[in-house]
Amino acid sequence: MALTETTVEDKIEVVGDHKHVQVRTATVIARDGAEISRSFHRHVLQCSTKSGDTWADTDISSESTEVQAICNAVWTDAVKTAYQTAMDAAEI
Repeated sequence: MALTETTVEDKIEVVGDHKHVQVRTATVIARDGAEISRSFHRHVLQCSTKSGDTWADTDISSESTEVQAICNAVWTDAVKTAYQTAMDAAEI
């Protein structure tokens, strides 16, 4: 009776005006090839992060190549500027 554990990004979504990227990762436990358990973890990526008064592009180097490609495609300069402007306005 062999147990195996695999992890797979099974859902990647782009949401909202500021193109947040949601990533769902599934951890699958199988016994002799038959799935017996599945659990999920989610995380959300924003196009920019702020430290003090300085904005920087979000570091996506630790993400999968598929997530990186999606982020690079949807996070245009216009999207980043709109997000930063909205977040700065919300700091009031």
